[in-house]
Formats: sequence, structure tokens, C-alpha cells
Amino acid sequence: MKVKCNLLGLMSKFQLIIIILFVFYSCKKESSNQIESWSSKSDILFLDNEKENTSVEILDENASHKIIESEFGKSIQVDFKMDEKYSGIKILPKENFKLDKSKRYSLVFDAKSIGNETTFITVFVDNGKGTRVRRIANIDIGEFKPYFFEITIPKSDVESGLRDTPPAWDTKATHLKINGLLYEWDFSELASIEFMRLQGLKNKTLLIDNIRIVESPERDPNHLKGIVDKFGQNAKKDFPIKVSSDEELKKLADEELKSLAEYTLMPDRCEYGGWKDGPKIDATGYFSKIKYNGKWALVCPDGHLYFSIGLANVRMANSTTYTGIDYKDESLYKRDPEDVTPEDSKGIIDIPIETMKTGYVINKDRNDMFLELPKLNDPLANHYSYRRESHFGPIEHGQTFSFYRANLERRYGEQYKNSFFDKWLEVTEDRMRNWGFTSFGNWIDPAFYHRNNLPYFANGWIIGDFQKIYSGSDYWGPMPDPFDPEFERRAKKSIDVVAEEVKNNPWCIGVFIDNERSWGNMSSDKLHYGLVLDGLSKDKNSYLKSEFMRILKKKHNSISNLNKQWKTNFTSWAALEKGVNYKDQNSFNKGKLEDFSILLEAFATKYFQVIHDALEDKMPNYMYMGCRFAVWGITDEVRKSAAKYVDVFSYNYYKEGIGKRYWKFLEEVDMPTIIGEYHMGAPDSGLFHSGLIHAKNQEDRANMWADYAGSTIDNPYFVGVHWFQYLDSPITGRAHDGENYNVGFVSTTDIPYPPMIKKAKEVNSGLYKRRFGKE
Repeated sequence: MKVKCNLLGLMSKFQLIIIILFVFYSCKKESSNQIESWSSKSDILFLDNEKENTSVEILDENASHKIIESEFGKSIQVDFKMDEKYSGIKILPKENFKLDKSKRYSLVFDAKSIGNETTFITVFVDNGKGTRVRRIANIDIGEFKPYFFEITIPKSDVESGLRDTPPAWDTKATHLKINGLLYEWDFSELASIEFMRLQGLKNKTLLIDNIRIVESPERDPNHLKGIVDKFGQNAKKDFPIKVSSDEELKKLADEELKSLAEYTLMPDRCEYGGWKDGPKIDATGYFSKIKYNGKWALVCPDGHLYFSIGLANVRMANSTTYTGIDYKDESLYKRDPEDVTPEDSKGIIDIPIETMKTGYVINKDRNDMFLELPKLNDPLANHYSYRRESHFGPIEHGQTFSFYRANLERRYGEQYKNSFFDKWLEVTEDRMRNWGFTSFGNWIDPAFYHRNNLPYFANGWIIGDFQKIYSGSDYWGPMPDPFDPEFERRAKKSIDVVAEEVKNNPWCIGVFIDNERSWGNMSSDKLHYGLVLDGLSKDKNSYLKSEFMRILKKKHNSISNLNKQWKTNFTSWAALEKGVNYKDQNSFNKGKLEDFSILLEAFATKYFQVIHDALEDKMPNYMYMGCRFAVWGITDEVRKSAAKYVDVFSYNYYKEGIGKRYWKFLEEVDMPTIIGEYHMGAPDSGLFHSGLIHAKNQEDRANMWADYAGSTIDNPYFVGVHWFQYLDSPITGRAHDGENYNVGFVSTTDIPYPPMIKKAKEVNSGLYKRRFGKE
């Protein structure tokens, strides 16, 4: 297809290129080398600069661009800089680009990566009304290829329960996936388009051309119908490790079992996976930490230097997906108020056959996604379960099914009830050791705890009916009020359960408590101090507010002193105690911010102190690994508070690797640090979403895994790195929130991805010499 590109000259004021980016795009195919066209019925929108004088401005943000000659005539070359929070270009029409509200549109562009590696990018689209959508893709090398996503999201996709859906029409173009959640946004206007890399690990260069808004082709009304086969695979697409029969699956399992039976530990490893050939450290009988030759390290119970590299979420809890069926049995919805396990961490729940007979369809579109689910009298019906609640999605509760568990039974058979599960424990451990991993990550099935074949981390949650505080960035929900006595009681109860599970086992490295809490973030004063603002808005019935009042009275002594610093006019302490609403305010004076910082640190300090003390009382031999901070939920005050009590800092960091700019704070904190989660995915898995970071294919994904792992091994402050997760998400999304990502080292059919395994062995075999050098 021939594309015409009309370019204007440089802007004299800003020395920026002004070009017409929304271009006429011919719909007639002229040669086999040309970019795919959309339906001939589509209205192709373009900006006619001559008629409307609607040129656009390209702004650089920690990047540079220029117009170069390409096979399309002239294209935009963007040079992205590594290790920048944002690096790329922002495209601004002089006036918002207006679309017909009665039609559906897609954003389409052509691009290619320059050099030897693909380029992962984030595309932002802003409607100028407060909505900014993020889409992600991996741009291939070689020839220009088309990339697209629908700007107008239909209700059926939003209510599918999938984090993102497959394209609704046949296309060879790459579908950019949502980063976040699908909503029915109003994009009748476009205010800007951005092409960005977020804290990229390497410098990268792209060529971009033919950025256009196209009326979307007619959607296939059945594009979500019959998309899953009986193995939980993509029924409409072939991919390298797809299986077609029970016999094939059993044969693959037998071949792998034979291979695993011949493995031995990597020769430089001790029983616990530590560096047997390295220096001997004083042994404590449990895992500990040390700074050795300027690098932080863990020490195994036998006294060997140890680096924790492994896979997280090795359990069945997140292997289930909603089927669109529910039961007429309200007893299923009831929850023990003293339960310490969140719903998404629950394993398989046996459903009585009489209850299963009451099943009825609550979401037909979802139920129609499956070509074949077991009948109630089928031997594989034991892999049905139930979820009482969801975090996101159209189904609040209902029947679930685990294709992964069913496939394990197909692979290994069932000699006695759940014998396939016992075989899975054995095979999983053999794989981890064979692949060179030294530990599991967080969230593994407690059934592994006392097998004593691979070190692990225990974990607990503090849930309960204590007072809650909101930060304003509450992705996973509000924070607990740590000053509420009920929080302390629940913390002790949860840790009692963890202690009983671990039973003082030396193979346990440490304990994670909670995950990705909503501490706020430093992108604005409002979000930075959201917890404080919510606390100040409450009255004397709030435990947190009472503590804030105690701190402020002690510091200022009188309300007049506080008024002087805050530039307020409270008539008394009682007036402040009644509650003051600053939550709609975006910025604050220096005096307020100084006290807000003190209050936030007090909040976080109490949280970590309560957990630390409970662990010290019940599990004194184990390191406190923290709460696995998310990039979007951490502030300086919280980090400072955590440093007083945690033994090892933990972060979930979904980027391409560990750079220097963001992690500069490690030098100041100077404590051992571990990555609790990261992943990459690729479209050649058959799944409909690749994950939070995209690769071109499994080989590219393996290389990206190695780059990330290597960036932590080479950093003197890191003592471990954990991939999330062991197995792929269900193709129709995990029941908790619809995540349907290619993030596993193994597929839903429990088949390992060969490139990932090959690269893991390669990196892990040189782990200790790379980390600590030759001794």
C-alpha cells in the first residue's frame, strides 16, 4: 500500500518539526510489500493543513527526534534515552482533534525498531478531559509494520472479564494492549498522543510513520465465542507449544520426567543453593544477611554466600478463571471473620455435587468463551472451585475452573485422590533445581514448606475489620489504620498462622507480610500525603486522627503556633479535631508539608513496628522481608520508616531492568534489597495479553529476562530477584482481576517454554562468579 506523507517545515519559535501526522491513507492494495489496509468501508480521517491549518507540534521529553528519509518518504526517528522516567515524544494538535461520536475509531501507526533489538514502548492518548489511556507494544526490527488499538471500547469488551481482548476482526497488525483496565472512555476528542519509554534499560531508536485515526472495521460479533479449547488454550490460533490431545500431553510429560530424573545440582551449589565454592561465613543454622566485600548478600544456614533467584506464585490459587456459572447456595458466600487468608490466595474449594447441580448461567458471553468444560460426572470436574469475591471484573462471585490443575491430572494421572498434585510438587522442585534457581519467590503453596528441597519465603496478610485509611492511589484497596488495636490483634493472629505453617524450618529464608500497599506516591503533594489528608479529615473516633492530634499538640504546644506554621485560623484544637478536608487541594504551603511529612512517617513507622514485633515474638529466626513496595506506592517517609524495622527491602518493579537513576536511593539506605516481582510476555503463547512488559516472541522474552536478572545480579545492593510467575495466567483471566498474561515459565498445559529454560540455565550457571567474582 502506498502512503503519502505531507510534511511542513520547522517551527521558527521552538525549532520543532511541524508535520501533518494524521494523513490520508489509501485503501487499495498495490503490492505484497505494502502495509495492510483496513476495511474499504472505513472512513479514513486526515488533517488537511491547507484547509484547516491544523498542524501539530512534536515535543521532546528526555529524547530527541528528527525527520529522515525512509521507504515511506519521510518518517519520524525517535531516539529514546535509557533510565529516564519518561523518554519520548508528545504530539500536540493546535486544536483538539474531533471525532464523530456515532462512529468507532482506532489509532493506527507504522513503526520499526532500529538496531538489533526490539523496542518496548508505551503509547499515551489524552482526550483533554482528564482521561489518559496507556497502551503498550513491542516494536519489531526489520520492515515497517502496522500497530493499532481501538480508541472506542465497546461495553462487551469491558464486561468480558479479560484484562484485554483479542482483536475483533482479522488483521495482521499488532494489537497494542491496555496497561490498566478497560473502560468505555469518551474519546470524541484527542488532545495529544505520546510515544514513550518508561525507565528503559537501554537506549533505543524507532522510526514512526503514518499516525492516523481510522474508522474501525466491522467487529465480528463472535470474536469472543469459542476462544478456549478443553486444555485452556487459544482455540483459534496455533502457537509453538500448543497440544492437541491427551496422548500428546502425556507423552510430553513422560519425556520431561525422564530428562529430570538424570539431573544433578549445579556443581558450585550447596544443599541450600548457596555458593559452595565461595568463602565460608559463620553459620547460624538459618538464613541471614551480610555485607561482603562491599556487596550485600544473604547467607545460607550452612554459611555460604547466597543469592535468591527464583519464581514466585507457585500455587493453584491464581490458576482459576470464571466460567459464567453461579450456584443457588448462599452458604458459599459466607466468610469466617477470623480468616487470615484473602480470597485471591485461596486454593481450590471442593463444591458438593448437590450444590453444583444448582448451577445457572450468570454471564452467557463468558460461558460461551469455552468450547468444552467438564460435565458434573466427568473425572475432571474436581477442578471446579468457587470465588466469593473479585477485585475487578463483571462477575462478583461464581464458579471457577482450573485448566492448569486439570492438565496436571491429564499429564500425570490420578493413582489416588490428588496424586497429580503430589507429582506436581516433585516435578516443580526438580525443574527449579535443574534450571539453576536457588529458591522459590513469594506466594508458594505451603505444601512445599517441609519437603526441604528448595528454600522458600513464607507470607502472610493482615486483613480484618479494623479502621481503614485512603491514600488516593488505592489500586488494591485502602490501608489499615495501624493505630487501631484491632490491626495489632489481626497482625499477631496472621503471623501465628504463618509460624505454625513454617514450624521453625531452616529452609524458610524470611517472611513477606502484605503486598503492594497503597502508601501514596510523590508525583504530587496530594498523592504524596494522601494518607495524612484522609487522617486529618476524620474526627476523634479515628485512632489515626487521635494520634495525629497527639503529635501536633506535642510539637506546637498551642493552636496559635500551629496556625502560624500552617497559615490557618483554627479557633481551637477541638476545631481541628472535628476534621478538616484538604483532600481536594493539590498543593500546600511549606509549613503544612513539614508536618504532613512527620505524620506520614509516624503512620508508616507504626505499621512496620507492629509487624516487626509480632514476627520477632513468634518467628525470631527469620528475616522480615517487608511488604514488597510497588513503584506507584512508595514515598521517602515510608522508606525511612521501613528501614527501622525490615531486614530486607522488597520491591515489585515491572520494567525492563534495574537502572541507576530510580535506584539511586539504595546508596543512601544501604540495606539488602530484593525484587519480588517482574515479568515479560510475548504474543506467540496464544494468550490475548503479553503482560506488563512485552517481548517480540519467546526468544526475545528470554533475552529480556536475562537482561533484567543480570541487572540485579550486578547491583551490589540486591540479594535476590523473583519472576512473577511460575505458570501463565488463565487465557480468560484469573478470577481475581482478569489478568490474562503470558507470564509463566510454563504454560497452562504445564509445558515449559524452551527459550526461557535455556536462558535460565545459562544465566544461573554463572550466577555466583558473576555476583561475587572468583575467590
